[in-house]
Amino acid sequence: MTGADRGLFAPVHDEIIAFDLPVTGRLPESLRGRYLRNGPNPLTGDEPAAHHWSGGEGMIHGVRLRNGRAEWYRNRWIRSDDVAGRLGEKLLHGPRHLGTDCAPNSHVQFFAGHCLALVEGGALPYEIDSELFTIGPFDFHGTLPGGFAAHSVVDPRTGELHAVAYCWAWPYVQYLVVGTDGCVRRRVDVPVAGRPMMHDFSLTEHHVLLYDLPAVLAPERGSTGFPYTWEPGRPARLGVLPREGRAADVRWLEVEPCCVLHPVNAYEHDGGRRVTVHLVRHERLFDGSRTAPDGHRGRLESWTADLVTGTVRRQQLDDRAVEFPRADPRRLTGPYRYAYAVHEREGGRGGLGAGLVKFDVLRGTSEEFRVPPGGDIGEGVFVPAAADAAEDDGWVLAFTYEPARAATDLVVLAAQDVAAGPVARVHLPVRVPPGFHGNWVPDDV
Repeated sequence: MTGADRGLFAPVHDEIIAFDLPVTGRLPESLRGRYLRNGPNPLTGDEPAAHHWSGGEGMIHGVRLRNGRAEWYRNRWIRSDDVAGRLGEKLLHGPRHLGTDCAPNSHVQFFAGHCLALVEGGALPYEIDSELFTIGPFDFHGTLPGGFAAHSVVDPRTGELHAVAYCWAWPYVQYLVVGTDGCVRRRVDVPVAGRPMMHDFSLTEHHVLLYDLPAVLAPERGSTGFPYTWEPGRPARLGVLPREGRAADVRWLEVEPCCVLHPVNAYEHDGGRRVTVHLVRHERLFDGSRTAPDGHRGRLESWTADLVTGTVRRQQLDDRAVEFPRADPRRLTGPYRYAYAVHEREGGRGGLGAGLVKFDVLRGTSEEFRVPPGGDIGEGVFVPAAADAAEDDGWVLAFTYEPARAATDLVVLAAQDVAAGPVARVHLPVRVPPGFHGNWVPDDV
């Protein structure tokens, strides 16, 4: 996908605020908070033809739900120095890592009282406030030793934040643990060669899983907006690092060459002798065969690492092409049952979703909510109905593009009956371009 493609992928040019949004159906009273989603939205309009579709300054889109009402929708660019300067606003300044400053466009995570826009590759997160205004770059109160990561995991047992960061200037990747006080309390630098792209990682009760695969960072391609490439012949391996271990304690297990952007969840079993992770596996990516990052379509798989024999067994769980898998955040690092993923449209352009699939990884079954032709659906975020609710007792929130309105809805699906369709639709006044990842920020955090 290049900037020459328009339609759904075209950037939006205005920041807006809309109040008292119309709703079809009934919003659950338990949904009290903000649904936030990040994604690239080039500030200068249509991207140059050589620019990658997934590049561009980060824009946060948010919907505020409370008392059965959709109180507002907002969208705002992250104010990096460059964005603020081009908008004619005062620069926010703040810490930098290696002089790198960008408007993070990958994810948004609320932790220890801070709402953070995230990106990988060596840059710092940016903090935003409850109304999506940018506060500035955030270095975890001066304790972050470098850049951060696009993905992080909040351990539901300890409440701590875990991440694996990488940078073009480092001969290592960095495992980080952030305490509940918002300060980095642990850092492990794990040497790796060739700057592998570790977009995500997996966490179990006692281990960290590292994906050292043939997709690598290629900074010289940065002018295209997507500085990654496929490196044929590069060994592929899964690293198993004890949470409290050192870099020398990593066990590297050989796997077949592939690319993993997004795992779902990982857990230990058989007395800790085995680790199973569910993930979306691509045969290869970024090899130039297509212009979009989904050049080879991903399938949901189960990998079981035998820590006694040092082998990894693969099993494909479904034939559908999927991406952006998520699970109940209360079940992360331990056994779980349900996953939610975007079913990619056959023949569609990168990022177009034909439906949202709920997988029962225990029974091997699934159900799907489909969107109409010409529509789109993004990542589904699970929100439990209550803190102690059952694993699928809750709601799945996602942005859908509605071609009849040429605008976007926030749909609310009952997780126990995804195929039945939305119990509520919040009608936004604008189109939200396809983006990446988001989260639900409840009022009580």
